[in-house]
Amino acid sequence: MSDDDDQTRKDFDEAVNMTASELKKWLDTDESKSVGQKKDGGESTGHESGRHIVRILEKKKADLTDDDLKHMRKVVGYVKRHSAQKPKGDIHDTDWRYSLMNWGNDTEK
Repeated sequence: MSDDDDQTRKDFDEAVNMTASELKKWLDTDESKSVGQKKDGGESTGHESGRHIVRILEKKKADLTDDDLKHMRKVVGYVKRHSAQKPKGDIHDTDWRYSLMNWGNDTEK
């Protein structure tokens, strides 16, 4: 891996604080499926991303593909941008938190 790839992995590890099993369990919930932009009424972008994140988390570092690294950079960017939009008040049961969780980041961890 290049230095850039190592930095991507570090940034991804900071942004994604859910384990593969936690994320899989979350993606099966109605709350997870209720948020995000959906293409043609299908699966939301965030939910699809969550499934890719699970596959990344289950891989060994040496088995990461260029597509995985590209997605990892996308995840880092999304988590950073979305985190900056934190609403006021209790965020536990909000679409904002649910969206972040679809991208592997549980703000309550």
